[in-house]
Amino acid sequence: MPVLIVGHKNPDTDSVCSAIGYAALKRRLGIDAIPAVAGVITKESQFVLERFDINPPIIIQDVKTQVQDLVLERIPGVPPTTSILDAYQIMEEKEFPTLPVLDENQHLQGIVSMKDIAMGLIRGDYYRLHTSIENLVRDLNATAMVHSTDEVDGKVSVIAFYVGTIKGTFGPESIIIVGDRYDIIEHAIESKVQLVIITGGKLVPDRFVEMATKANINILSVPKETYYTSKIVHQCNYLSSIMRTGDVVRFYPKDYLEDVRDEMSRSHYRSYPVVNDDNTLAGFLNRKHILSPTRKRVILVDHNEYDQSVEGLDEAEIVEIVDHHKLGDISTNLPISFRNVPVGSTCTIIYQMYQEHGLEPKRPIAGLLLSGILSDTLFFKSPTTTLSDRKAAEELNRSVKVDMETFAMEMFREGTSLKGQDMNDIFYKDYKKFQVGHFEAGISQVFTLDIEEVFNRRDEIMDTIQLVHSSRDLELTMILVTDILKEGSYLFYQCKNKQLVPSAFQISSEQGAFIHGLVSRKKQVVPRVLEAIQQLERP
Repeated sequence: MPVLIVGHKNPDTDSVCSAIGYAALKRRLGIDAIPAVAGVITKESQFVLERFDINPPIIIQDVKTQVQDLVLERIPGVPPTTSILDAYQIMEEKEFPTLPVLDENQHLQGIVSMKDIAMGLIRGDYYRLHTSIENLVRDLNATAMVHSTDEVDGKVSVIAFYVGTIKGTFGPESIIIVGDRYDIIEHAIESKVQLVIITGGKLVPDRFVEMATKANINILSVPKETYYTSKIVHQCNYLSSIMRTGDVVRFYPKDYLEDVRDEMSRSHYRSYPVVNDDNTLAGFLNRKHILSPTRKRVILVDHNEYDQSVEGLDEAEIVEIVDHHKLGDISTNLPISFRNVPVGSTCTIIYQMYQEHGLEPKRPIAGLLLSGILSDTLFFKSPTTTLSDRKAAEELNRSVKVDMETFAMEMFREGTSLKGQDMNDIFYKDYKKFQVGHFEAGISQVFTLDIEEVFNRRDEIMDTIQLVHSSRDLELTMILVTDILKEGSYLFYQCKNKQLVPSAFQISSEQGAFIHGLVSRKKQVVPRVLEAIQQLERP
């Protein structure tokens, strides 16, 4: 199973580029890795992907275990024209609990279990035979003396009476089983029956063969006696006569295991077919799959907190984490590789990992890694920037060959325009929740070069903050509007403690106050808020 490499919700450029860059490294090391994002890609990230001609990563809603993650049981299907006896022998020989019935395009028509076969033989119509001559020849080990039609569909009679007794009872729907009773055979041919089955391995005179041929009547000679033949002939019927169709419980590859469990608890079958959207068979699911499911394998980049991660993470197998943030609350049952380095960008760490393996990223990947560094460090203006970030950017740019300042401004300008965007979408584009004890804060950060547009929409910003603040019952709700050119941020907020924000940032309580040099949410905003909380709580 491939490993998914995914960043945090509301992915920024560092998250997207580090996922793609690390997946590329893993593949070069022989590991099947797929980059993914847990939300909509931003305009800035789209600009970067297009600039370096890289396909966007897949978007995933969650990493919950799905049917498609399981190793399904593969059971070859049979056509509905298979005989019941042939199906039984296949199931017994291969020890299949259930047999799928498929059409010529592998679409599921129905399923058959041993119980279905048993109940079909007990409750079925003993007198009806609808099958092919081919099935009869194989299942009865018969010799086709006259093969006039490929299929028969009629009423079976075992003849033990004198010919005078049964005269007038045969017709075009009749199928008769008889020994070497020539008078009965002759009368059957004259009555235009569908099929004459002659038991005991007897061959009839040529004149009867000629009569049957002219009348298009099938004649089979079987080696067994009449009693055995009459018992077994019903099992030569098409499998379609007993297969389950309308009441078949089936699952789909994208179904979640939790939903499968619920459905299984309401039914009591041993195996369940899994079909694709076009109803082609994908395999069979049984209860052992539920007891020991195969989990999605996940590598997390640019975060290490459950609240910031993709949904369903508790159902996945976390195999590795690469991050540059503070330690979060994610835990694992087994030891994993956890790389956490205090640098300005996860892409810096990914580049260092290339170097450790003696590899250089190819130019498109180098371009992505460079973009992630420039984006997360705000072109080295963020206080989170380290010498490692600058060094990585310079080395990557040897193959990318761009003017970093010009490229960074193009990237920021493309990604920071707020025109035409819904304010709720803007707020949640880069929103993170922080919690210390009972204190919960939700802080959004928006980078822009168009501050005029921000202040034109001041009322919308405050309405959105108020809605989030009340609906989530937060202690503090804030949006940090960062002016990239002025290297500072404007603060808009709602807080239960009206003194907290003015105390933390040494500003008045006026909304939209500008603080020069304030550009990092994790390194500047959150620490100041926490320090202010401690000071206000002191007696």
